[in-house]
Amino acid sequence: MVTMSDTTRAKVTRNGQVSLPAALRRRWDAGSVLVIDRGDYAIVRPIPDDPVAALQGAHRGPGPPTEAVRAAERAAEAERSAGREPDR
Repeated sequence: MVTMSDTTRAKVTRNGQVSLPAALRRRWDAGSVLVIDRGDYAIVRPIPDDPVAALQGAHRGPGPPTEAVRAAERAAEAERSAGREPDR
């Protein structure tokens, strides 16, 4: 849930630049951001200086059981054959 304390107004310059507030820059500690255009709004996400290192260990662990993955794929295929998108 977004509250007024979660929002900050930023001005866009004539050159299309936006300055991120200092508090965000310090909290994110990122030199660059990714801007995702969602049509009527945009999402700004920090990009780590070394994205590969930031992802190391993100998927550590055994993962789901093989039979569960196969069952999910069979269900998704059945939904696609029925002409509707599978639940994700």
